[in-house]
Amino acid sequence: MTQHGPALNFRDFLDDLLAAGDAVAIDQPVDPELEVGAVTRRVYETKAPAPLFNRLTGAAPGFRILGAPAGLSGNGEGAYGRLAAHFGLPRDSTPRDILEKLIRAMHAEPLPPVVVQDGPCKENVRTGDAVDLTEFPVPLLHQEDGGRYFGTYGFHVVRTPDGSWTSWSVARTMLNGRNTLVGPAMPQQHIGMIHDMWRREGERTPWAMVLGAPPAALAAAGMPLAAQVSEDGYVGALAGRPVEVVKAETNDLYVPANAEIVLEGWLSPDETAPEGPMGEYHGYSFGHSKPQPVFHVEAVTHRNDPVLPVCAAGLPPEENHTIWGTMISAASLDVLRSAGLPIDLAWCSYEAATCWIVLSVDIERLSRLRIGERELVERVAEVLFGSHAGWLVPKVILVADDIDITDIDQVVWAMATRSRPGESEYCFPEAPGIPMVPYLTPDEVAAGRGGKSVLSCLTPEQFHGTHRGTTASFRTSFPPHVQQHVLDNWEAYGYR
Repeated sequence: MTQHGPALNFRDFLDDLLAAGDAVAIDQPVDPELEVGAVTRRVYETKAPAPLFNRLTGAAPGFRILGAPAGLSGNGEGAYGRLAAHFGLPRDSTPRDILEKLIRAMHAEPLPPVVVQDGPCKENVRTGDAVDLTEFPVPLLHQEDGGRYFGTYGFHVVRTPDGSWTSWSVARTMLNGRNTLVGPAMPQQHIGMIHDMWRREGERTPWAMVLGAPPAALAAAGMPLAAQVSEDGYVGALAGRPVEVVKAETNDLYVPANAEIVLEGWLSPDETAPEGPMGEYHGYSFGHSKPQPVFHVEAVTHRNDPVLPVCAAGLPPEENHTIWGTMISAASLDVLRSAGLPIDLAWCSYEAATCWIVLSVDIERLSRLRIGERELVERVAEVLFGSHAGWLVPKVILVADDIDITDIDQVVWAMATRSRPGESEYCFPEAPGIPMVPYLTPDEVAAGRGGKSVLSCLTPEQFHGTHRGTTASFRTSFPPHVQQHVLDNWEAYGYR
């Protein structure tokens, strides 16, 4: 019996998108070399429905690609519909709805996976010499990319040598040959930590990669949970029931039973190959490759007519921002709340390419703390920059809770009118951070520190629970009956 529901079955997720008009089936031939990437980039930038490429030139019949699986859907109600569907939430869910669900799951009892004997991911099995990754329509997503990227919307599965911790983590992989991939495994990432454990044992790292994963599992794999926390149990808490997993063909790892595609093998302890460049989450592509670990593929299993989901990374918003940024927001909000700080909401503005996070400060609670700006900033920095979530985001912006921090226009307005030049920005050059931030100097990249700041957009009055002035807007400058009258007569005025 196959597990169903859009949060736990990628095929159900896709069917729901098609039924809602938030995905478009493209039946004319499309070339995986650049055309798939170009269409997907255009979809992000126009907030159009996700493209399902049903006929790919040079690929075997039935092999398909889904672009923009978590892109935004227009600007009105349902804009976060694709993202909400990853968690089984209604299409009209708001960012706060999504974050609160993620945080509730973080504090719920983990529901470990349920092992089943078989699943759709085993409908086709190839092992040994029969493995040929070039049979798949692996796309060249940008003209500047150093190769074709197989894994842009999937996750790695690795486990510690003692079996105490299984990590599901998102990272990219580039096609390196008929049966090898190459991709990053940074020491600060969980895959890098576990890879190092195996290396110290003198062993290669057993590994699998899941593509077309249960959407909730993919999202959880992108969440900055603490080390030693297994994402598979969090997926169960998030979806409300355990995810079904099946044993891999060639090692002792377990993978989601209804995944579209599963790659199995091992990560070399010391072998590297050039990887990249690639258009990346911060919106740039830097024209050089780097030596990265090699992943050897010993088995491939997949569903009939498999769908390979892809993210064409670059200018926001794309999945690095909508999925990764949202998961970072939830983890950050939870750690700040748990520390007793007066933070009402946290949001990685998609437009900022996961390079800043905005924190909404409950000014009533702030006033009761009787602290000044510097002390608040230092408390926030200590808690957030000391967490795994805070390691990922270099800039923090503090605003009062009269601002809807999920509305970039309001954030920009607050930054322009409430921060004081030369006084409101506090720098933390010794705080650790992800080395992929574009503006870091070579020394900062090498040190893994620098480029961190907190910008306060709080006015002195807000530390006492009041505002300097009132906002002049439709919602604040007119009595409710006038607002409702205008809304009721909007079309009569000649507007849509």
